[in-house]
Amino acid sequence: MQFKLEANDPGSRARAGKLTTDHGTIETPIFMPVGTAGTVKGVHQRELTDDINPDIILGNTYHLYLRPKTDILEKAGGLHKFMNWDRNILTDSGGYQVYSLSANRKIKEEGVKFKSHIDGSYHFFTPENVMDIQRTIGADIIMAFDECTPYPCDYHYAKRSMYMTHRWLDRCIKRFEETPPKYGYEQTLFPIVQGSTYKDLRKQSAEYIANAGAFGNAIGGLSVGEPAEEMYAMTDVVCEILPEDKPRYLMGVGTPINILENIALGVDMFDCVMPTRNARNGMLFTAHGTINIKNKKWEDDFSPIDEMGITYVDTYYTKAYLRHLFASNEYLGKQIATIHNLGFYLWLVREARKHILAGDFYQWKNTMVKQMDKRL
Repeated sequence: MQFKLEANDPGSRARAGKLTTDHGTIETPIFMPVGTAGTVKGVHQRELTDDINPDIILGNTYHLYLRPKTDILEKAGGLHKFMNWDRNILTDSGGYQVYSLSANRKIKEEGVKFKSHIDGSYHFFTPENVMDIQRTIGADIIMAFDECTPYPCDYHYAKRSMYMTHRWLDRCIKRFEETPPKYGYEQTLFPIVQGSTYKDLRKQSAEYIANAGAFGNAIGGLSVGEPAEEMYAMTDVVCEILPEDKPRYLMGVGTPINILENIALGVDMFDCVMPTRNARNGMLFTAHGTINIKNKKWEDDFSPIDEMGITYVDTYYTKAYLRHLFASNEYLGKQIATIHNLGFYLWLVREARKHILAGDFYQWKNTMVKQMDKRL
């Protein structure tokens, strides 16, 4: 894997770069659509490729391990072949899913015992087997196994958890270095900074992760309920420490405004279920604010979904028609909204990149944040 910085914004810490793997080039900043179980919900791979057009998508270790299971993925030749996707894939290690299953899991030094949400069967994740599982899934970028702490989180718990995440990282690196990549292409490991919303812990964790010398680094444990200002404060602290010549990935973030603010702090990569999940509930993101398409005001609005026409659905369908689909509980409504939202998120990070390269990102970002912070 290679990462090349191309430009820095003079008014902020925003950067534009190029990340190259065996599955192609990723232009940063980038948003990664979440394809949890080997599918970006509601979107065909052809629409994903041709209309939304991301350089990379995300798969989830926990979900893929439980279903279809790693033996099926191995027989298929990895997730790329299984889902017919020839661009990059990053896999989340399952740490966040383990965090969200708090009632059905037990964390100890060796790893995490958890109960499947599908059939109630018990399983055990360790830093070692999570590396093996991700190798078998076939991701280009593999995440270290970590514990994602809740918010709010007691300081002593956050500190203990952070140290355990660091010890787990050492085990992940050891196992990763002992095992060859599968399917004939390179795989790269990213460690994860933790430390909840405590500045001293975040600094300590960022220093530990920076010293691990990985090809890229991630920031975890944010966007779990803390106020946006705390998220930005922690990202700011961490980005000052993580090496400048390596990509920085902020996990699970966020709204369009969150993404622009974190780009300004020096983050390169993002993922979030928000554009797809909110789409299925009728919320559309646009450059001028958010639309709840279920509202009666759109009932007889025959204008295009979005005049900007970022994806084909934006001008092919009207707001009135999309509202009708939601009122009738037709699946097509959810699909149209999902394509629109993902298209908008990819447009947003690519516009951010253009403005970083042009040197006027900071001014553009401030204008966009004001515009998008409205309910239409």
